[in-house]
Amino acid sequence: MASSNDIRAAFLDYFARNGHTKVASSPLVPRNDPTLMFTNAGMVQFKNVFTGQEKRPYVRAATSQKCVRAGGKHNDLDNVGYTARHLTFFEMLGNFSFGDYFKERAIPFAWELLTKDYGLPKDRLTVTVFAEDDDAAAIWKKVAGLPDDRIIRIATSDNFWRMGDTGPCGPCSEIFYDHGPEVPGGPPGSALEDGDRFVEIWNLVFMQFEEGPPGTRVALPRPSIDTGMGLERFATILQGKHNIYDTDTFRALILASAEATGQDPDGPHAVSHRVIADHLRSTSFLMADGVLPSNEGRGYVLRRIMRRAMRHATIMGSKDPVMNRLVPTLIRQMGAAYPELVRAETLIAETLLLEETRFKTLLDRGLHLLAEEVAALPDNPASGTGAIRLSASGQMTNESAKAPLPGQVAFRLYDTYGFPLDLTQDALREQGRSVDLDGFNLAMAEQRTRARAAWAGSGDAATERVWFEIKEAAGATEFLGYATETAEAEIMAIVVDGVSADSAPAGTDLAIVLNQTPFYGESGGQVGDGGIITGPDGLLIAVTDTQKKLGDLFVHHGRVEAGVARLHTPAVAAVDHPRRTDIRAHHSATHLLHEALRRKLGTHVQQKGSLNAPDRLRFDVSQPRPITADELHWVEAEVNARIRENSEVTTRLMTPGAAVELGAMALFGEKYGDEVRVVAMGEPDGNKPAWSIELCGGTHVRRTGDIGYFRIVGEAAVAAGVRRIEAVTGAAAEAVVAEIQARLNAAAGALRTAPAEVPDRISTLLEDRRRLERQMADLRQKLATGAAASAAEDVGGIMLTARNLGEVPAKDLKALADSIGKQQGSGVVALVSENDGKASIVVAVSPDLTGRVSAVDLVRVASAAVGGKGGGGRPDLAQAGGPDGAKADEALAAVRGALLNRA
Repeated sequence: MASSNDIRAAFLDYFARNGHTKVASSPLVPRNDPTLMFTNAGMVQFKNVFTGQEKRPYVRAATSQKCVRAGGKHNDLDNVGYTARHLTFFEMLGNFSFGDYFKERAIPFAWELLTKDYGLPKDRLTVTVFAEDDDAAAIWKKVAGLPDDRIIRIATSDNFWRMGDTGPCGPCSEIFYDHGPEVPGGPPGSALEDGDRFVEIWNLVFMQFEEGPPGTRVALPRPSIDTGMGLERFATILQGKHNIYDTDTFRALILASAEATGQDPDGPHAVSHRVIADHLRSTSFLMADGVLPSNEGRGYVLRRIMRRAMRHATIMGSKDPVMNRLVPTLIRQMGAAYPELVRAETLIAETLLLEETRFKTLLDRGLHLLAEEVAALPDNPASGTGAIRLSASGQMTNESAKAPLPGQVAFRLYDTYGFPLDLTQDALREQGRSVDLDGFNLAMAEQRTRARAAWAGSGDAATERVWFEIKEAAGATEFLGYATETAEAEIMAIVVDGVSADSAPAGTDLAIVLNQTPFYGESGGQVGDGGIITGPDGLLIAVTDTQKKLGDLFVHHGRVEAGVARLHTPAVAAVDHPRRTDIRAHHSATHLLHEALRRKLGTHVQQKGSLNAPDRLRFDVSQPRPITADELHWVEAEVNARIRENSEVTTRLMTPGAAVELGAMALFGEKYGDEVRVVAMGEPDGNKPAWSIELCGGTHVRRTGDIGYFRIVGEAAVAAGVRRIEAVTGAAAEAVVAEIQARLNAAAGALRTAPAEVPDRISTLLEDRRRLERQMADLRQKLATGAAASAAEDVGGIMLTARNLGEVPAKDLKALADSIGKQQGSGVVALVSENDGKASIVVAVSPDLTGRVSAVDLVRVASAAVGGKGGGGRPDLAQAGGPDGAKADEALAAVRGALLNRA
């Protein structure tokens, strides 16, 4: 029996032998179609190739594409488990031609693969073609030799494919497998076509026209091929099964579910096992592609799928979480073909465990509250007598009337107790009840009205009311930036000068909101992303910053450089990759820096603020004293050691309590919800699973080695008990080192020595300078004192030595005055020097004259002569200064005058 893995490999290998490039599955979150919640067909990743917007290095491709249909207009969720064919997750095998070959090759490829490589009996195959497609019918007849009654012409849109109201389109040809007359049903196009006898296994789309305005259609210059064959459905044929859930992959998952729950895989709970098997696949692959549970958008759909499976586990009586225990089985079945599952195994298992643990608490409380509400309904004749009850497995049972649950009640369960509407509907469906949706929607609208009124009255916050209105109309923005830096989106709002607008022409500064974005909105110390947004008719918006409003509304600030931005038009958002790369490196380095500081200085170190920008990081921490140079050197070396480890940076979703218990640090000023992202990096250390573990919603490098290099450039105080460290990474750190090296080389050149010898050379020069300064001081003193005797003059009966010493340092004046005074004996010494244009003055009076003359009075009149104010000291020694050193001689003359006036 061919396994599912064998079928997939055989398909891809066949087309590779026939000139096709094997192309990996694109993620389940489409990057090139904002109208899709999830990738739901094999051609999604090639949409822009078919329309000519994108060129690839190949013209033939073959894929096994991951697909999910569980939200939006493509939603099979409610049918899963109850039918033999519906799935939320499936694989679409497809071969594609981008203007290379057409029907004449596509049909023979399909026939040869099915009948030779897969070995299907030719007499079991029937095909359909579009009624007007004579070419396809003729090729089938020639290649396959099928009789006319097995080439069925279908005139409806079932056999004519369109990408949209306009754009590429063309006829289809579907291939059906006949299970035989023992199975009820008839061929396609007949009255019994809905039976199970004839099963469609492959659809070939011949993309040959361009659909224009109604009634216009022209031939494409290069027609293309797009095919799709569901792997799971095809496996039923090759494995001789009539139910998808009996094929090998599902059977392995169902047996694992049976073992985990203790319930017969084919017993009364067979549907529950099937739901769990399917939902395990869809939730695991979604998480592997970056979707995590939330209350909005894709994350909400993921959570709903999870909870649907978890509720079926509860129905089977499971008291403990089940889903996480099944992940290893899924990895064994599909991990080889999809390595992203292997990489995300820990994240998937832990997220499932977290969600199921929380959900069981929510479910138990919600079902009891719901049972009480249903029991009180007036149409329940047994109200209060126990007719409405919870079974041992957690199901509600009711044998009586079926009036709907009032919408206000369902809303109260949701709004007050967190019990979602879909869970209420699921629980009531089992007893034949519904929910008054009009009443529920009315209650929801009333709540929004109250919230709007509260927001409008919140003081300064009222100035940003426009964002509340936009979020109410457009919903939260879905952030795709953890997994991609480019994505297609829809323009949901345009704001110009604080007012919503329908459009914005070139030259307009604006704020723009998209339904989904790869741009990170500033938060947690990480600056917002920049980049470009492009769109139809040459639209180009240069985004300079991205901010978050109301928690999850991403607002892109920028300028329309070309074209016109219009509401509800498609756009491509592309993050500035080099800038984002530098930001990620600085943010990840901040985590390593935080841990290194705690290990060196102590656990009292806590983050008090941060900035993670493309050119630097700034990190404020609680620290009562300056961090020494040796401590900074140790921290820098430790961070670089973690960088060189090149360990993987992992992200996990946990409750705040579980994260802290694991060893994660919560950051200053951050608000955390029921679930948090936990970022870990560095090799395990001690009891911790990683060197650094922090709660963080920012973007990070994939491996620590991506940081490159870390360099601390500054440390200073910013507040009492708070120190700030500034650092750079990667190219910025290399630039700092290069600048330091350039300066060192310049210094070495000036000193005429090698860079390594610069410190010793500087020490030698400093010592030489100090020695010369001492010699100069001695010479000045000798010159000054040696000429003192001949310089003394009698002024009013007092001997005065008045000297202008030029550039003698001011600090030497007192010592010189003392030496001259000793040689002179009785008298006055007045010395003035000039440095940097300023005058310094010292006046000394011998002890025998202090009763007649005060040094303080004399220095003050000298100071006034050079523009100074005052002076001070003792009667025998005083000093002063002034801003005008050029008048040094006038200062000495002023001293002479003062002595004469006293005579």
